[in-house]
Amino acid sequence: MRAYTVEQGIVAPLDRANVDTDLIIPKQFLKSIKRTGFGDNLFDELRYLDEGYLGLDNSKRPKNKDFVLNQPRYQAASVLITRQNFGCGSSREHAPWALNEYGFHTVIAPSFADIFFNNCFKNGMLPVILAEEIVEQLFKECAASEGYQLTIDLNAQEVRTPNGKAFKFEVDPFRKHCLLNGLDDIGLTLQAADDIHAYEEKTKQSRPWVFQEIRG
Repeated sequence: MRAYTVEQGIVAPLDRANVDTDLIIPKQFLKSIKRTGFGDNLFDELRYLDEGYLGLDNSKRPKNKDFVLNQPRYQAASVLITRQNFGCGSSREHAPWALNEYGFHTVIAPSFADIFFNNCFKNGMLPVILAEEIVEQLFKECAASEGYQLTIDLNAQEVRTPNGKAFKFEVDPFRKHCLLNGLDDIGLTLQAADDIHAYEEKTKQSRPWVFQEIRG
């Protein structure tokens, strides 16, 4: 998993509250359990004017020019700011997969749905909770300045604006450690690989039948 230390990137503003996971990545695209292949269909119902389905060539689809991600000034954005209760709805892990593959490494909002919030950390993304009035300020600054960027420093737990303001945010120490070191659940398990191997070797001696091949 990609380590997260400091993210400095263009900000895209999604001025919607209660964005659910079906809007983030619609259900018809959930036929794969791989972590890749979802970025092109992020916010599919908002980005395109027709109905999308798996295998469709997105380059030939009509785009909604009014949607924020289709506007030239927000291309290559890696920071998403949005409103309260982002990621509500179903628990699909495909939502952070789609956001991450599209290029978003940070989502800033006044609040998040719990399961989505947890899934972000497991997939190398940082969900940042800031007070509603601060998020509103970021929306205004983003609208007023093309190419508006934020710097998110995970180690310092700060969001820094171009004019030098810094906003502190809270993050669980264990989750912070995992992000800084690029550790997902598999990575955490592999840290104990030597102990696991030693246990297996010991078990082979004490209970060899466990490792015997089962023949039909």
